[in-house]
Amino acid sequence: MSKAKRLPTTQEHLDVEDIRDDLIILKNGGAAAILQTNAVNFDLLSESEQDAMIFAYAALLNSLTFPIQIIVRSKRMDISNYLKLLDGAKAETKNERLAGQIDLYSRFVRDLVSRNQVLDKRFYVVVPYFSGDLSQIKPPALFPKKTVVGNKWSTLEKAKINLAPKIAHLVKQLNRIGIKGKQLATEELVELFYDLYNPEVAREQKAALSTQEYTTPIVQPALEPVINQAKGGEQQ
Repeated sequence: MSKAKRLPTTQEHLDVEDIRDDLIILKNGGAAAILQTNAVNFDLLSESEQDAMIFAYAALLNSLTFPIQIIVRSKRMDISNYLKLLDGAKAETKNERLAGQIDLYSRFVRDLVSRNQVLDKRFYVVVPYFSGDLSQIKPPALFPKKTVVGNKWSTLEKAKINLAPKIAHLVKQLNRIGIKGKQLATEELVELFYDLYNPEVAREQKAALSTQEYTTPIVQPALEPVINQAKGGEQQ
């Protein structure tokens, strides 16, 4: 009789169990929401504005009754779409002088990127949800064993209730500093993790987020049939 053998996947080594309803469900029974924020050039502010921002940031930290994680991510900027936009503008214009200036500017941008590494910085604030006692949360291991979330739907509903006021509080406090915070939606979270785990591939190929065939962002493990051979060569 044919049996099914479960094929191992790289997802077993990741801490993410699922991504649903704008939240990340973790294998340790927790969850997390991610806010993306803009940046402020602190050096361009006046002294009084700098002092006001420092005091507002101190007030944000003092108001926190829950842990957060601040992440600053630098990645090489992809200007391919911008160059295509310039090529399109050059093809559409009927002014030869303007077309020449667009061509010079396009060459300048290409040369600038080839000589220097142009980086794009993104800023994120992670708001975690823990289903149990903080002392029971273990750090991720290098080669973690298989973990099973007891009921991810229950975790998801509890996380929604727990994280909603925390997110609203953070957004309000960030606005006082002059920073806008926006919670990443499900598709944005999938694209972020796709880019994190596939940095080289993501430059050329984006995550297929609009395909209707995908019912979940987490791919289920494949099953490989195992065929036992009888003495006569017949399949059992």
